[in-house]
Amino acid sequence: MTSSTTRLTVAQALVRFLSAQYTERDGVRQRLIGATWGIFGHGNVAGIGQALVEYADDMPYHQGRNEQAMVHAAVGYARQSNRLSTHAVTTSIGPGATNLVTGAALATINHLPVLLLPGDVFATRPADPVLQQLEVPYAGDVSVNDSLRPVSRYFDRITRPEALIPSALNAMRVLTDPVETGAVTLALPQDVQAEAFDWPDEFFAERTWVVRRPGADPAELAEAVRAIRSARRPLVIAGGGVHHSRAEEALDEFARATGIPVASTQAGKGSLRHDHPQDVGGIGHTGTATANELARTADLVIGVGTRYTDFTTASGTLFTGEGVRFLNLNIAPFDGHKLAGLPLIADARSGLQELTAALDLHAYEVAAFYVTEYTEDKERWEQRVDACYEADEPDVRPTQPQVLGALDALVDESDVIINAAGSLPGDLHKLWRARSRDQYHLEYGYSCMGYEIPAAIGVKLAAPDRPVWALVGDGTYLMMPTEIVTAVQEGVAIKVLLIQNHGYASIGGLSESVGGERFGTAYRFPSDDGTYTGAPLPVDLAANAASLGMRVLRAKTVADLRTALAEARAADTPTCVYVETETADTVSGPPPAQAWWDVPVAETATRPSAVKARELYERHVSTRRRHL
Repeated sequence: MTSSTTRLTVAQALVRFLSAQYTERDGVRQRLIGATWGIFGHGNVAGIGQALVEYADDMPYHQGRNEQAMVHAAVGYARQSNRLSTHAVTTSIGPGATNLVTGAALATINHLPVLLLPGDVFATRPADPVLQQLEVPYAGDVSVNDSLRPVSRYFDRITRPEALIPSALNAMRVLTDPVETGAVTLALPQDVQAEAFDWPDEFFAERTWVVRRPGADPAELAEAVRAIRSARRPLVIAGGGVHHSRAEEALDEFARATGIPVASTQAGKGSLRHDHPQDVGGIGHTGTATANELARTADLVIGVGTRYTDFTTASGTLFTGEGVRFLNLNIAPFDGHKLAGLPLIADARSGLQELTAALDLHAYEVAAFYVTEYTEDKERWEQRVDACYEADEPDVRPTQPQVLGALDALVDESDVIINAAGSLPGDLHKLWRARSRDQYHLEYGYSCMGYEIPAAIGVKLAAPDRPVWALVGDGTYLMMPTEIVTAVQEGVAIKVLLIQNHGYASIGGLSESVGGERFGTAYRFPSDDGTYTGAPLPVDLAANAASLGMRVLRAKTVADLRTALAEARAADTPTCVYVETETADTVSGPPPAQAWWDVPVAETATRPSAVKARELYERHVSTRRRHL
């Protein structure tokens, strides 16, 4: 029996195929590709562009302004959708395609799915080179799209129509694989996009990709239970895998049953509410004193869904307890074996549930003295947070922690706070009191400036009934304000909290600490000595946001800020709150770093600041420990 076929272009077939893909986990089914973002040029306008018009009823479309920003929006949507749904992104060839690279790296590093569909040069080569083509003398099959290979979890170039069938299926497999997921790239030569083919109708049938929850190997589980039972000072580190797995309730049950304290990475913050008795706050360089002191004395570190980045481990200097061991519950074997740890390869929720049940059989709990110790330490840290947030004089310009304090006093469990770069991640990780599992949305795997505003759009599209805040400094804002236009165009009522401190504040502080003397980090006019230490630039970022169509509320004082934030939260249109803050050199800022971070310092220098910084650096390096 011959199967029936439908004659469509490659682009039409791809769009129709994507509209029929679904995911299912825990009995809940949803579309895998919820919409397509696109900026059109000669490399995709007649292919994917025409197909999106052809199937407009099946595939929603969003108009972007910057290709990188479109990926950020798709990633924000995917994270808010627990990686079970994402967006596709289509671009033309040339710069449109290469603009995807940063967004692709961000998606892959953070294990978040996004489908990239860049146009490519002619497969049939009727003219060579074509507009925007990179000529490579040693290889005729290389284009600029090959720059996406190392930052994609799956890459293919569709040079024949029929090649789309296995490639599209492989793309869906990777997007829905909790271990492999990240950026997936299907490069589409512009002539192939428009070429017709007789497609088997089975290709367009609805497919449901079941996202698995593998349980632990019995032998690994038994070894994990033995390790926990023998520990006197265990500490859990909750990473982003807790959120991806929706394992928050399982972690809550495990922590309450055992009394083991839980610290969190940037990606894992919010795994427990801030007022949970076992939550001890952020871990590592931007963490709390409570969590980091526990880390220094822990005899067993239980990593749940974490990659153990250098910020988490304080560049290998944090976990210094005598005989400390690691137990790594992770769905990815690559991460499960880090730090010579005992691997427990499983889904975070399944693994935690199995651990809790197994430990319950032995009635395991940590000692009362340990609970008292971390509870009292946490209370002292919360007093420091209160002091940072407090603003006794409402008629003065706020500090950055006071800005966060004003927002903290306003939001409830429904608000989502988005940030990625600058000095805000450090302040937020130390100070923010997460009220729900998905309130704290920090992109710190790639810490990409410019992520916040487009990601907020993606989050708002995934959660239209929730207040969504993009927290941006002036440096980040200048990187990528373009998607404000998209928010205005589509009525996506994000809230932008724009904090002006006249430069790269976090890098300025880092520069000073490593002997760089804050060179090139301030937004000021040049001075006679070649440094940028003159007057602040007369840049009006609030006016810029307003010129892009956003409603802007200016706040000069703490009192103004409180009023503006409340007004923005109630707004049903895109709204920006602009505030200029006091800098760290004029007022006290947040608590300093509670753990080290390795940024190499010049080994030889004549300037006193660099010499002193190198001496301090060598002292820290001497404390590094390799866990083998």
